[in-house]
Amino acid sequence: MDESLNVFGEPLEPCSFDPVTGFFRNGCCDTSDEDLGSHTVCTLMTIDFLNFSVSAGNDLVTPRPQWGFEGLKPGDTWCLCASRWLEAYRAGVPPLVNLRATHKRALEIVPLELLERFSSESED
Repeated sequence: MDESLNVFGEPLEPCSFDPVTGFFRNGCCDTSDEDLGSHTVCTLMTIDFLNFSVSAGNDLVTPRPQWGFEGLKPGDTWCLCASRWLEAYRAGVPPLVNLRATHKRALEIVPLELLERFSSESED
């Protein structure tokens, strides 16, 4: 597993334990070279984003009990693939981002300035 640092180089904060998220299902947007999707952006689900994701072929709404996945609903937080977040941004429906819970490797795909524009919290 890569070092658990957020986009500010600080210790990575948890994203969600309910539902449990992350590539490693540890509640954090931790990553490693095995995480080919780069599940590194901690996001707040919206109906617009969830509908977009389903239409783009990534159904995050339907429960998949065989994988221990209950399905997401608006208001849930989730470690999203950085490329999916960027795709949603380009489609005009990016979910808000918790920067302190977003792994620094997200910056390999999405510029910090763009993530900051959609921050869910004040960074003062």
